[in-house]
Amino acid sequence: MKKILITGACGFMGKMIRECAKAFDDIEIIAGVDIAGDGEGLTIYRSLENVTFAVDCLIDFSHPSLFDDVLTYATKYKVPTVVATTGLSKEAYKRMDVAADNIPLFVSANMSLGINLICELLKKAVPTLYKTYDIEIVEKHHNRKLDAPSGTAIMLADAASKSVDEEFDYIYDRHSVRQKRNKMDIGFSSVRGGTIVGEHDVIFAGDDEIITISHSAMSRRIFANGALEAARFISEKRTGIYSMEDLIKERLENK
Repeated sequence: MKKILITGACGFMGKMIRECAKAFDDIEIIAGVDIAGDGEGLTIYRSLENVTFAVDCLIDFSHPSLFDDVLTYATKYKVPTVVATTGLSKEAYKRMDVAADNIPLFVSANMSLGINLICELLKKAVPTLYKTYDIEIVEKHHNRKLDAPSGTAIMLADAASKSVDEEFDYIYDRHSVRQKRNKMDIGFSSVRGGTIVGEHDVIFAGDDEIITISHSAMSRRIFANGALEAARFISEKRTGIYSMEDLIKERLENK
């Protein structure tokens, strides 16, 4: 039985992970960390500084401002960690590179299998299309989401960018610059409203033709189950940085 600690345990995703974990016969959520909220029977610590024991895996769905504490705890107790918090800084990723010499980290801006398969599709589609099609990404989320564009939108753009030798420019704001679109732009548009769980469209706009690759999350359950699968995967590793691509590859190899 893998014993799991959740940071952000009382948030929307933390609660969903706790619920979905009941269907995993080899996973037990033993405690959570959250500055506010009721654990509803689960032991909740206000800070990672108060957690003085190791677990088999930490799932982090908290906030970028708490990420230093997450890495400090994980490194101190040698805890494999699933990093699902979005909006992390470049400095945070540099610190992960250092920490990964001592602990395994599973890092993904989106824990959905579908989104990660779309990344693989983009790696095949973009080299064929980018010279004659303009690439734009439209993402939609609920009105409580803080970061824009979403981590998933950037993840999709990165998948597109890494598939060719030429360098794309990420355009986050067209309002302040009045000029024609450049061929190597990838534009981002963000919508925030209501209770939208998450929708992403990668648009290839060509002459007289539009190709759209879309993903719609109907429930946070897909992210929770993905995070739990990631916890299973990363708890068996020793060091290094892993992603959903590695999990999918291992699953296919073991079939």
